[in-house]
Amino acid sequence: MGFSIPRLYAIVDPARAGGRPPAVVARELLSAGVQLIQFRDKHASSRQLYETCAELKELLRDSDCSLIVNDRADVARATDADGVHLGQDDLPVEMARRVLAPDRLIGYSTHSVGQVFEADRSTADYIAFGPIFPTASKENPDPLVGLEGLREARQVTRKLLVAIGGITLQNARELLAAGADSVAVIGDLLNGPDIRGRAREFLGLLSD
Repeated sequence: MGFSIPRLYAIVDPARAGGRPPAVVARELLSAGVQLIQFRDKHASSRQLYETCAELKELLRDSDCSLIVNDRADVARATDADGVHLGQDDLPVEMARRVLAPDRLIGYSTHSVGQVFEADRSTADYIAFGPIFPTASKENPDPLVGLEGLREARQVTRKLLVAIGGITLQNARELLAAGADSVAVIGDLLNGPDIRGRAREFLGLLSD
């Protein structure tokens, strides 16, 4: 499918949302004009994850915003989400394709140029690469790849490339200049009191 990824890839993680329910956070992002939301909850049960993703899908149903489920192709399929984002320890991309409807998106996390090269040979719709900068969003983050690593990753794939890890308003533009098609943001979107305002700042910055 001809997927064009938005420059802002928003990730909603309850662990970083300051106690605000996922639907409240998603509604703020949606009202700002965000067009892609990934829901990630490493601590939820399968039932909790299903119920939250079903609620988010219903919230986004009549919008232009896509919902991506982190890790779980089965939950993405069950909730009619727009796709799944897979990590190195999740289902292989081609196996997830067998679980999902044919037109659904698959993203794949990579943490080295070698992994990007391997992912380029898969049917993944986009590749996430990082962490670019130090991040507090993962309990056991992978080693930093940095801007130079991002430039190298750009050279080994023609797939859409999403930079992730420690991304803020201050450094987001340089990631696009280094070859990223999109930037995934968690903390700098969710940490403050005004999620909608922060999302609008990112959208304005990245659209120039």
